[in-house]
Amino acid sequence: MSETIDALMATIEDRKAHPKEGSYTCKLFAAGDAEILKKVGEEASEVIVAGALESNERVLYETADLIYHLSVMLVSKELTWVDVEDELRRRFR
Repeated sequence: MSETIDALMATIEDRKAHPKEGSYTCKLFAAGDAEILKKVGEEASEVIVAGALESNERVLYETADLIYHLSVMLVSKELTWVDVEDELRRRFR
């Protein structure tokens, strides 16, 4: 993965292992999987709307939000982006 995604995942994993007061990521973990998945759905919808109706800058902004929330979901499920890459490689053999 990229250094940026690796750093993001390391931060999210750290927040899960060592909760910090006031951290949005910690708030998501405390709320549980249902809230994390709700946020993934909301962000996915925002990407769709941005892609259909808004500027490329807005598409990038919303895509970054979606990737963050997907990353939180992956950490919550004890998965990684490497697992996602492995699945993609499996599909394209």
